[in-house]
Amino acid sequence: MGRIFGTDGVRGIANERLDVELALAISRAAGTIIKQDGNNRPRILVGRDTRLSGEMLESAVAAGLASVGCDVELLGVVPTPAVAYLVKELAADGGVMITASHNPYMYNGIKYFGSTGFKLTDEQEERIEAMVLDGREPMALAFGGEIGRVAENRGAVEKYIDHIASAVGSLEGLKIAVDCANGAASAVAERVFAKTGAAATFINREPNGVNVNENCGSLHIEALGKFVKENGFDLGVAFDGDADRCLAVDEKGEIMDGDVIMAIIAKRFADEGRLKNNIFVPTVMSNMGLFKFAEKEGFTCYPTKVGDRYVLETLLKFGASLGGEQSGHIILRDYMTTGDGELSALVLAETVKLSGKKTSEVRKVITLYPQTMVNIEATPEMKARLKDPEVKSYIDIETARLEGDGRILVRPSGTEPLIRIMIEGKDTDKIKALARECAETLKMMLE
Repeated sequence: MGRIFGTDGVRGIANERLDVELALAISRAAGTIIKQDGNNRPRILVGRDTRLSGEMLESAVAAGLASVGCDVELLGVVPTPAVAYLVKELAADGGVMITASHNPYMYNGIKYFGSTGFKLTDEQEERIEAMVLDGREPMALAFGGEIGRVAENRGAVEKYIDHIASAVGSLEGLKIAVDCANGAASAVAERVFAKTGAAATFINREPNGVNVNENCGSLHIEALGKFVKENGFDLGVAFDGDADRCLAVDEKGEIMDGDVIMAIIAKRFADEGRLKNNIFVPTVMSNMGLFKFAEKEGFTCYPTKVGDRYVLETLLKFGASLGGEQSGHIILRDYMTTGDGELSALVLAETVKLSGKKTSEVRKVITLYPQTMVNIEATPEMKARLKDPEVKSYIDIETARLEGDGRILVRPSGTEPLIRIMIEGKDTDKIKALARECAETLKMMLE
């Protein structure tokens, strides 16, 4: 993780770690780098989610870009994947999304996209950090008629809506509950699902700036499960604040995480000859059940670091078409360059409809291992000490206690001041006890 950028852009509490001065500076640096790539007057699209600080940071980002000679088009409240898609569709030179994704409303973040609709590479982010923190390269401030303009382009999102709705056929006859998390999906989901013919009911789509992800959406999906079961829906889908991830529930209200959704789609795509090279790309956090599923079906997996940018890099490297994260970021490479919650929901719903089965039957393609997660509050110094040999040795010793039928994964969060300890195994009580023990021991070792 860099000094400013984490695993998914810049993120922090608004007006603490992420203030207008930082937003201005990194946008100037990003604009400078884009200009150095050959366009004297770049055109940059800027979107945001629904959190209160979005408009404030939007103004700072736009000002920073305009100050180095970029023309800025404000898309308003849109999902993150809409920015990624529209950058390429509208032949823009880059894009910015202001969002803290699944985090509470007091957080915000900034994600940058290049002209191809892909997130910036680690190397590009390192250049921005060097410009902002070290002053290694001057920022190309514009003067006179070279200063950029800022304008609104609220209608552009319709192109994105048409694109993802066209990825599936008719969903007529399906009764779907859609949880918008009071986030970016609130602005577009109704129009997306209307184009498919699905009988969709929308909840948590009244954002007020402070209720994004609050007891709703993909982070609090249990409420959706109850709603679906009590009201006779065939399927429920839930997004996060910027709608780049999707989790789901079956008609019984049972949760389907990203691994389950990915397995369902992989099986369908393979049956239809659409799983390119018989490969799909999970992350190291994916459940062991997903790898067992792949082995049974004859698929090849290439696990990556956590972060959909790394999933995408691996998809491109191996010419694959499907990858994603347990958290619900799923990349359908034939349609999008980044994770897209609404697109994933549509493809999942279509898969259920084409099967002619109940969702609870469709999900049986995969059996998940019991998994537990414990978080430790951590400073950057504690995160760095995870690489110490004695820490690695301790984790190896504890892993051996699972007798080859489980694993322990310890990793620093790229978006929060936490170290995450994930343990899998066949015995739920055993892994929960082991997780608590590991958390206590590692905290003492790292402090």
